Amino acid sequence: MAVGLLMLATATAVGVDFARSSNFKSALQGAVDSAAIAGASVYVNNGYATEATNAATAYMSNAIPNLPKHNGVITPVITVSSSAPWTVTVTAQSSINTSFGALLETSVPISATATAHGPTNPNIDFYLLLDNSPSMAIAATQAGINSMVSLTQNANGPYQSCGFGCHEQNTSSGLYSGSTQIDLYQLARNNNITLRIDNVRTATQNLMTTAQTTAAANSASYRAAIYTFNNTANTITNAPNAIQTLTSNMTTAYNSAGNISILETYDQSYLTSSNYTDDTDTDIGNAMNTINTNVMPTPGNGTNATGDTPQEVLMLVTDGVEDKIVSTCTSGATCVGTNNTYSANGGLRQQYMLDTSQCTAIKNRGIRIAVLYTVYYPLPTNAWYNSYVSPFQSSIGTTLQSCASPGLYFAVSTGGDISAAMTALFTTAVQTAYISN
Repeated sequence: MAVGLLMLATATAVGVDFARSSNFKSALQGAVDSAAIAGASVYVNNGYATEATNAATAYMSNAIPNLPKHNGVITPVITVSSSAPWTVTVTAQSSINTSFGALLETSVPISATATAHGPTNPNIDFYLLLDNSPSMAIAATQAGINSMVSLTQNANGPYQSCGFGCHEQNTSSGLYSGSTQIDLYQLARNNNITLRIDNVRTATQNLMTTAQTTAAANSASYRAAIYTFNNTANTITNAPNAIQTLTSNMTTAYNSAGNISILETYDQSYLTSSNYTDDTDTDIGNAMNTINTNVMPTPGNGTNATGDTPQEVLMLVTDGVEDKIVSTCTSGATCVGTNNTYSANGGLRQQYMLDTSQCTAIKNRGIRIAVLYTVYYPLPTNAWYNSYVSPFQSSIGTTLQSCASPGLYFAVSTGGDISAAMTALFTTAVQTAYISN
C-alpha cells in the first residue's frame, strides 16, 4: 500500500508538473511570437536592425513580469537577419521547479523561439473565397431592405415581407410584375435595389485595380484567384466555383469578377428540380477544405530568390452562417428534420457558425487568412431567424475573427462600404509582419 500510494502521489505530481510546464511554455511562446512580430513590423531592411531589436526587447521586457511563476531571470536573445528576407528571431528560456524536488528532477527546462518576417513587400498570391449563397442576396442597405419588405408585404408564403432578392429559376410561384411572374431577384432589379452580392462584385473588381497599382508601387508581384461558394463546393464541381483561376493579369481578373452573381436555385427548397435540399445552400467548411486541398499549393517566402514561391493569403468574404445537411447536430446548434427527411441527401438541416478547425488547418500550412464579415443582419420579425439563427448571431463575428490571422479581420454592417473594407484587408496583408516558424 505504501508503495502504491507513493506511485499514485508521483503520478499526480508528474501530471501537475506537466500542466504547469505546458501553461508556462504556452505563455512564453506567445510572448516571443509577439516580440518577434513587434520587431519585424519595423524591420523593412538592414538599416532598421537597431529599431527592430529595440522593439522586440521592449515587448519582452513588458511581457516577462506577467508570465506564470518560473525560475531565474529570462534574458531573451534577439537576432535580426543581415539580408533579405528581413526577419527577427526571438529566443527565450527558463525553467520551473518540479513538485517532488530531487526525488525525480529538480526542474524542467523550457524554451521558446519564433521568427517573424518583416513587411518587405513580398510577392503574394491572393485566393478570394466569396460567399454567393442566397443569404448574400439581402438588400445592401437598410433602405433597400425596407423597400423589399414593402414590395413583398402582400406576397404569399416565404415571399411575404422578405428582404432578400432570392434567385429562382422556377418563377411559377413567384410574384407578378404585370402579367409576368418573377422571382425576388428580378424584383430587386426592376426596382434598382442593390443587393449585398452586388457590392461584393464591385468590391472585388476594385480590389483588382488596387492590387495592380500597389504591386507597381511596391515593386512586388501579386496574383489573384477568385472563387465563389454555396453548397456546391464539394457536391457538384468538387471545387469551389472558379470565377478566375490564379493570374497575374489584374485586368483579366477585373473582367472575370464581373461574373460574380448570387446562387440561382430551382425553387424554394430545391437546388435543382430533382434535388430537394430544404434551402441548405451554404457550406463554408467544405469550401475552405476544398480550396485548401485542391487549389492552394504550399506557400513560399515571397522573395525573388531562385526556387522561392509567393506567400499566400486566403481572403474569405461571408456572413458566417453555415446552412447544410449534417448527420449529427453540432453541440450548441439547433437542427431541423429527421434522418429520413431528405430523400436526396439524408440527415438534418443545421444552421450554425463556421467550424474553425478548417481555419487552423490552413494557417498551419503557413497560409494567412483574411476575413471580411458581412454582418448577418438580425431579422427579429422573422420566426425562422428567431428560432435558428438568433441564439448564436452575436457570436458569429467573434468566431470569424478567431478564424482570421492576426490583424486580418474586418466586419461590415448593412450599408457599410465593402469595397473599402476589402481594400483595407489587402493593404494590411501586404504590409503586416508574420510568424514564419
